Amino acid sequence: MRVGFVITNLAGGGAEKAVLNIAAGLAARGHRCEVILLENVVVYAPPPELRLHALGASGRPASKGWLGKRVAAHRLAERHAELAREAPFDLLVSTLPFADEVALRARLPRHWCRIANTLSAEVARLGETRPRKSARRLARYRRLYEGRTLIAVSQGVAADLRGAIGLQRARIEAIPNPFDRDALRALAAEPAALPPRPYVVHVGRFSAQKRHDVLLDAFAGVDERYRLVLLADVTPALISLIAARGLTERVQIAGFQANPYPWIAGAELLVLSSDHEGLPNAIIEALLVGVPVVSTDCPSGPREILGAALPECLVPPGDAAALQAAMSRALAKPPEVSRVDLRRYESPRVVAEYERLAGEPR
Repeated sequence: MRVGFVITNLAGGGAEKAVLNIAAGLAARGHRCEVILLENVVVYAPPPELRLHALGASGRPASKGWLGKRVAAHRLAERHAELAREAPFDLLVSTLPFADEVALRARLPRHWCRIANTLSAEVARLGETRPRKSARRLARYRRLYEGRTLIAVSQGVAADLRGAIGLQRARIEAIPNPFDRDALRALAAEPAALPPRPYVVHVGRFSAQKRHDVLLDAFAGVDERYRLVLLADVTPALISLIAARGLTERVQIAGFQANPYPWIAGAELLVLSSDHEGLPNAIIEALLVGVPVVSTDCPSGPREILGAALPECLVPPGDAAALQAAMSRALAKPPEVSRVDLRRYESPRVVAEYERLAGEPR
């Protein structure tokens, strides 16, 4: 089979990492896999078995406006036609709204949009301050995705698309991100300049969705023996948040880490404080390397992962006091991570679902 993935770039987010993992899993099963970048920005180096095609000059971002989308779609259609002359694609998958819109405008065949976030939560958050923009965003998502073939990264995302977004005619398949326990543990064993233990770790870019403010408010009440390590880029706004709470000496901003797994494996606890997610990779990765997790019970994903086995590790979004209490409990008496059933996220199971879609009749 020949499978292609369309994504804006490989700039370092969870969605980009998941795409590479899916493609690598398919390649390991003997399939021909390729990744098409709408802009030539690469932070995550793709595995050598994947063919990488970048549109545009190296390091130059694509325009995200009205004209930019049309130019990108034209370039993508041309590149697809060129590649398809070698052999047709059995499956093409785009990820994240910009890439989805460009791929749809390019009229790619056998195309699925992979939805990696809970879109209604994003719309609702926007509505708190900019109701008109929120309404336009919801209309855009309905226009983009109604009647399409969609891959949701969790059952919660699938339910959100059908319910809050209101897609009545879309075909929606829930297929999670794949994880390779042995590969993760090998990466976790690599050397890294880790901080002195004990520490708590948070993995995620600095953005409103990730709620670093809630995380820092909660951490301020945690036993002072522990440090907090943020795997996020250093920004003045993040530094200010930390300083305003008097936590400068207890919090380390470690920056983006191409291999975050030694940092995760060395922690006493991983914390997720988001208001919304799709399927938070960091929770699954921490559990796979044996590290306890405390998370907000946000839409979507944390409850699907933790709810059956460790419901005490979930707290309401935005509640710093509840997050602090759960962190303190988990540090005092670590939950048994082996109780969580992670079989549904095993790479062979997930890859088989993509093979099923690729093998459907034309």
